[in-house]
Amino acid sequence: MHVTVLGAGAGGGLPQWNCGCANCSDARSGKIPPMTQSSVGVSLDGTDWVVLNASPDIRDQLARTPEFHPRALRDTPIHTVVLTNGDIDHVAGLLTLREKTAFRVAATAETAGVIEANPVFGVLDRALVSFDTIRLETPFEAAGLTILPFAVPGKIPLYLEAEGIADDSEALRAMGEQTIGLRITDGTTTAYYIPGCAEVPDWLVDRLSDADLLLFDGTVWENDEMTRTGTGRKTGARMGHVPMSGAEGSIARLAGLSATKVFIHINNTNPVLQPDGPERAIARDAGWTVAGDGTRFTP
Repeated sequence: MHVTVLGAGAGGGLPQWNCGCANCSDARSGKIPPMTQSSVGVSLDGTDWVVLNASPDIRDQLARTPEFHPRALRDTPIHTVVLTNGDIDHVAGLLTLREKTAFRVAATAETAGVIEANPVFGVLDRALVSFDTIRLETPFEAAGLTILPFAVPGKIPLYLEAEGIADDSEALRAMGEQTIGLRITDGTTTAYYIPGCAEVPDWLVDRLSDADLLLFDGTVWENDEMTRTGTGRKTGARMGHVPMSGAEGSIARLAGLSATKVFIHINNTNPVLQPDGPERAIARDAGWTVAGDGTRFTP
């Protein structure tokens, strides 16, 4: 199995266009690497690829990754795009893939419904781009890989939210088709991709026990990261993302896994992005890698 991180950032990427925080400033000056928004490529043979989430930055991501270049006059190595939710940073890239080339989109009925309800996605020629409904706990095949979608705690996309949702609302940790994880296997190696997750319950820890590679939500380091730094008013919990740190954070909760553990979907405010910072040292000592654009794995 070949795994290529096309984009490691959360919504907005790094630097975020309107942000002057320390990380964004360092990314602009070249002190730390920039990141585009979250998307991953997975392939059995390095030729035909499954793309996990279509980032708004997908045009540049494909251009700088030779495995995704056209092999003929009009062509794409992309076999299937799998969507884990309807967030803007995971579906907007579909609009870039509109120039009359065939591929498949796989999404739950709920996420597909969000796309179908927006007429702008009509630019995808349905004679060429097929939309296949995937079902929770039902495996499907894509480019020789077997993919199993399953629900993880999470919320609906921001643009579909009602007003006045509290930080402790169960709606932020709902279980259903709106936020899913993916178990991907080639029959020998097993990878999990979970770019959004609101909490790490015991059943999820148990489920991930067979992972060789885990790409997991690394949006924030601390729950109050954005409010404390003055970069936003929402906590990690309000955004539907579990923090890395703390007793209920992902580092502590997933400590027993033997997998290669990788943080992905990292917000521009997260101090773990500083290579020499204490947060990066804590993550590294706990066995975690912080993904970057172009990071590759062959688990």
